[in-house]
Amino acid sequence: MIKNQIQPSAKLRFPVKTLDGRLLLPEGSELTEESLSMMLASNPSAVLKTYPLMDHGSVKKDILSLFDRPPYDVVFSGADGVAEIMDVMKTVWFAAPVLEVLDFFKTHDAPTYHHMLTIFSLTILIARDLVPNYRKRVSEIAFGPTHDFGKICVPLDILKKQQPLTQNELEQLKHHTLAGYALLSYYFGDSRSLPALAARDHHERMNGSGYPNGIRQQDLMVEIVAVCDIYDALISPRPYRVDSYDNRAALEVLTAMAQKGEIGWRVVKALIAHNRTSKPKYLDAVVSAETRGAPPKENFYGILSDE
Repeated sequence: MIKNQIQPSAKLRFPVKTLDGRLLLPEGSELTEESLSMMLASNPSAVLKTYPLMDHGSVKKDILSLFDRPPYDVVFSGADGVAEIMDVMKTVWFAAPVLEVLDFFKTHDAPTYHHMLTIFSLTILIARDLVPNYRKRVSEIAFGPTHDFGKICVPLDILKKQQPLTQNELEQLKHHTLAGYALLSYYFGDSRSLPALAARDHHERMNGSGYPNGIRQQDLMVEIVAVCDIYDALISPRPYRVDSYDNRAALEVLTAMAQKGEIGWRVVKALIAHNRTSKPKYLDAVVSAETRGAPPKENFYGILSDE
């Protein structure tokens, strides 16, 4: 059970709007139980029809294509891995407005679209190893490719910017966590649903060093989302760097974060185990202390513009 740790002092620096421009929460709103309850009371999605995720557009085809490209061809290899993941995904249904956001990203920001599908797939894979009754949890709470849902509230020119961000642009980018939480609470009619909480907390860290609230990551499912999010962001194309991390370097970044107490060893070891062709049990996966990966040379991540 995820604890809803949203702090009464959490204030929105930017507005939260739906994809069609409807204002849910204005800039300066406090995310309190009262404000969330008022927002949910205006929720029309309770009467909206839901649709199977895997039958929507090219979602199924796009997920299957993910399994064929390195390093995911190794990560998802195995006797029943892909079949099991696809079977779980068939249980996920969403209302039309949620599916429309996927379509928006596919058209206007394809890297974010593919990233969301990838994190969903990776999370199911790792949850198989670590979460009891994971199939039931995934299907019952309609968990899906929504952890970056709040990026619809971030201007596309910021998401696609190839130069260092300004401080204000960085704050707008970080806004996607609270925006995603509010939007998914609204569409699911529940501020404690896993999609909403994963959207809010996937940048929080176990030692409290993350954002938006600096709370300690406590839920295993959200922790899995967080680690998978970091991994795919490192090895995939991003506008703020010329080259991606090679796979070895990405795993070494995760290992270093686990050593600092930012993320958990169990999730990191499970991911490393799936990167091995021998597919050892995650408890038996040996984590090398040797640094051999090569991080990219030109990387603007974490560098702010003086403008």
